[in-house]
Amino acid sequence: MAFSRESKENLDEYKKSEEICEEIIGIEGIVDEEAKEQCQKQKHKMKIPKNLKIKNIIKHKKNPKSEAALSSEELLEVDLDTIEGTVESTGDSEVRCQKQKFIIKISEKIKILDFKKRQKNSKSPGTPSVELDFKENLEQNRLAEAQQQLVKAEECLFGSKEVGRTEDEEDKLHIDYEIFILHLRLAIYDSFSEDSKETLKSALTSILKEEAQDRRWMEVSEDQRPKWRPTGCRQIHDTLLQTTVEERMKNADEEENNTDILSTSLKREVFRMGKIVQKDLLRVVRNLRECYPPDFDICRTYAQLYHQTFSTRLQELARSKISSEDCLYILSWIVEYYPKDVLKHKELEEHINSSSLGPLLPEEDLKRLEEQYFSYKENEIRNWLSNALEKEAEKWSDGIEPELMDGYYFSNLAIDVLPLVDGAVKDVNTLLSCESKARSFLNQLDSFLQSYKTSLEELVKRKQENIPKTLFATLVNIYQFRDYVQKPEHPFTEDTRKACLSTLADLKNICHRYFLSHIHTELKPLYRKLWTPVWFAGHCEVVEELVKALESNIDNFKELKSVCREELMAELHLEVMVEYVRRMMKRKLKLKDKEQQEAAAEFICHDSNQICSVFARVGCREEWFCQILPKLSEILRLQDPGSLQLEIVTLARDYPDMSEQHIIALLNLKTNLSSSDLRRIKKCLSENRGTLDTLESSTSIFFSKVLIKWKII
Repeated sequence: MAFSRESKENLDEYKKSEEICEEIIGIEGIVDEEAKEQCQKQKHKMKIPKNLKIKNIIKHKKNPKSEAALSSEELLEVDLDTIEGTVESTGDSEVRCQKQKFIIKISEKIKILDFKKRQKNSKSPGTPSVELDFKENLEQNRLAEAQQQLVKAEECLFGSKEVGRTEDEEDKLHIDYEIFILHLRLAIYDSFSEDSKETLKSALTSILKEEAQDRRWMEVSEDQRPKWRPTGCRQIHDTLLQTTVEERMKNADEEENNTDILSTSLKREVFRMGKIVQKDLLRVVRNLRECYPPDFDICRTYAQLYHQTFSTRLQELARSKISSEDCLYILSWIVEYYPKDVLKHKELEEHINSSSLGPLLPEEDLKRLEEQYFSYKENEIRNWLSNALEKEAEKWSDGIEPELMDGYYFSNLAIDVLPLVDGAVKDVNTLLSCESKARSFLNQLDSFLQSYKTSLEELVKRKQENIPKTLFATLVNIYQFRDYVQKPEHPFTEDTRKACLSTLADLKNICHRYFLSHIHTELKPLYRKLWTPVWFAGHCEVVEELVKALESNIDNFKELKSVCREELMAELHLEVMVEYVRRMMKRKLKLKDKEQQEAAAEFICHDSNQICSVFARVGCREEWFCQILPKLSEILRLQDPGSLQLEIVTLARDYPDMSEQHIIALLNLKTNLSSSDLRRIKKCLSENRGTLDTLESSTSIFFSKVLIKWKII
């Protein structure tokens, strides 16, 4: 059935009005027209005025509080040039209504249906005590009931071929459907409003019924179905959701205004979009989900729409020229904030399958951002390390003393460098998921330590008063660097870890040699008295003098951090013991008989106790140092060759680095030992050396430090 020319004009004018309404966000009403007079037994043709002007709507939308004060003329101006009623007579008697032309004031003849205001004030759709007509149902947002009335009218017109229908009847129903769909659009658009639940539920019910009606009419030939079928209300719904989401994301700047702390406009925009995604999805889960039937899968639908809109904007930003700072921020949102803080929110996680949404950025765009960030971070780390060491070296050159903290000297070098390196490693691991790139930063740490070593070697060659204090602070730095490198959770390669630890050992050795060499120079005259006739005649005096000298030197390290002082004192303790044994094996003293040997054994134990007590007071915990001299004293005390032989084998097991030269030098102190006994001991040691279950410990380094310069025949 074709529309009449006049009906087409009516529809065209209505569609133009509808387009204007769709372009203006927050349209508040539609025009309800009715004729001044009705003619009995006559059908009417209403001509929608062509000169329809809508204005001040946007202003009204932005200032809803003022709507009560506004008159209908201020909200909407409609000039009605003519309202014509042409009456067609039917039957034998034909009555004609005269054409009337009049101008009606808008405040008197046109109602502006304030959609939001009616939503707030109307009661929830229910069964009214009095049956409402189509117009009244729309006014009360009872869209499901209004839709049913349209379907009933549609069935009356098109349900039977025997029942005739006029072109005007079809046009009027078509217009009613357009008005209904406009209300439906408004209900969907306003679905985020807190008090629109009942209206939305009614709208969704009508959508489902419209979908069913569309399917019914699809079974009918096209020339027999209404021109408005299918209405496609579900598609209208889905399209409008997408439009709504895009508008809300675009207007995120207006909704999220707590971004002043962010340094760039890009950061503020990304933050606002991300927060509006979370806030709106929470609204969907908390408020809208219960309104929608399950087959809408509304949580997934909204999640996909927001995800795609967010993704599209991020792609635009990523493909523009952005700073490295902004690059890092986008990566942080892609990898951290969006998947963990937004999608994994405790209220959203069970309703949204984040894995089905896909990545926020295509692989190509993501890789470009990753490369930009990594290159920037790599150069930044290199500059950080270089500048930090340069500033430290300048302090040394300028003679600036390190600061005292908690009673010891310290430097900020390690605590400045390590958090930066560690932070960069963690960021790269997190943002790029690439351990090999993270390790490249740790390789730079190895290069930095090499440069640190070079600078320290140059420092100790100078004759500056502040060197001891500087080295105190340096030892603290070395300890902190070593502690970081040794921790297994830091992703060093084995080669890099070993290289760093080796360099740090060299750095520590530079500091220790500086201090210990001065101490040994002072103690050298006292070492010369050990294991000489002077020592044997009055060993107490010699050892007491040595102990006093040690205590005096140890007091100089009170301002060295305790953990570093313990390491230095442990090394000093070891070297004192090494020097004691070396003097013992120089053959400056011969023990001719049992009495002298037992006396010497007693002297050794006494000396060991005296020396060890000094280091115990400063926290030296290497107990095995205190066991060396007592074990050697046992060799001197024993007289039975068999027992002596067994003790020698045991000693060789405990100290795997003890050579045959050391054994012979020790036995040569016992001048009463026969050559045959000496040969048997050597033979027994040789036979058992390969079968000894040697201990893998630090004790294996002691005798290797005791150098014997003379050759045993």
